[in-house]
Amino acid sequence: MSERDIALRSLHDIGLASWFGGSLAGAVAVNGAAGDLPDERQRLPAACAGWARWTPVNVAAILAYLAGATGLLLADKDRVLGKEGVGATAVAKVALTGVALGVTAYSGVLGRKLGQAEGVPVDGATDPNPDTPPDVASTQRQMAVCQWMVPALTGGLVVLDAVHDEKRRLNRGLPAILAKLARPLHRGN
Repeated sequence: MSERDIALRSLHDIGLASWFGGSLAGAVAVNGAAGDLPDERQRLPAACAGWARWTPVNVAAILAYLAGATGLLLADKDRVLGKEGVGATAVAKVALTGVALGVTAYSGVLGRKLGQAEGVPVDGATDPNPDTPPDVASTQRQMAVCQWMVPALTGGLVVLDAVHDEKRRLNRGLPAILAKLARPLHRGN
């Protein structure tokens, strides 16, 4: 593995880990802690403020992941195109990345909309209460789904990446391993 490949793999892995971990921490910690505030009118602004602080880091993480993933795909294109199963996992990763990007972007739109709802009483960042205006409650319900979809999708990317790497290793490594094992047999003849 070259220094360039190591740099690309690092961008990919750190970016994806941050995207996954940040979205999961946000759903659990930021949104959860906001729901614990005693003033129901401060819960939504508190959650939105936390997410606003995370957004620039999340954008950087996603860009790092995309740069690393694209670079690795281009560097490994012969193996992706030529080895059985490797291309299929690459296509699945690209598709899942697209869906994760879409849901992440949509979550951002919903978050900005919720950020404009100042002084609205809510039970939590994604939990309306009976006094929450219907449009805000609808946005919260959509956000409640998205907050779990992003870590599920990015977690799926982590799993697909592991599958993809194992397929590459098996397809590349098995012939080499078999050749090494066969060498002592040929020497004995």
